[in-house]
Amino acid sequence: MIKKRKIKSEKNPVFLFAKYDILLLRIIINNMNLQLNEQKEELQKRLNRFEAQCRAKGLRVTEQRREIFCTVAQSCEHPSAEKVFQSVRKTLPNVSLDTVYRTLASLEDMDLLMRVGLSSKARFDGDLRPHCHFVCTRCGEVYDIFPQTGDAPLPLPRAAREMGEVKQVNLQLRGICKKCQAKK
Repeated sequence: MIKKRKIKSEKNPVFLFAKYDILLLRIIINNMNLQLNEQKEELQKRLNRFEAQCRAKGLRVTEQRREIFCTVAQSCEHPSAEKVFQSVRKTLPNVSLDTVYRTLASLEDMDLLMRVGLSSKARFDGDLRPHCHFVCTRCGEVYDIFPQTGDAPLPLPRAAREMGEVKQVNLQLRGICKKCQAKK
């Protein structure tokens, strides 16, 4: 006959492990909630800037413009115009691909997003925090590279400053990503 042992003893290592496991899980969940709140706040700031820029340019803040902007602003994938169109079409089935292209161009003109990637197929980035991009020349994937603590900012050549006001710096590194290298 097998005897059952009590697990709910503070001296039992299994109980202690479970206790710390739950504590660690709570810490992870709290951290995820903080990150989610920060992302929501960042998106709200971007939306406020979007609305202010539209009004400043005399453009109405339409449902289509807002949805197209939000799709790019929330994406981590640097979507193409076609991907933005497919995504927006789920909520606004009457939107046209031409509207998406024109809206993306106007959002780019208002400095609300930037065009990145290979010249043959434009991709868009709604994250305007200072960062670089790595573009894979094989698969076309675009990766964000954010500066780490202690990294020196990229120097702006004096000649560029002498030419006029620099509003945006877009550094793109081109090469072959690790996924494509592994396929060799």
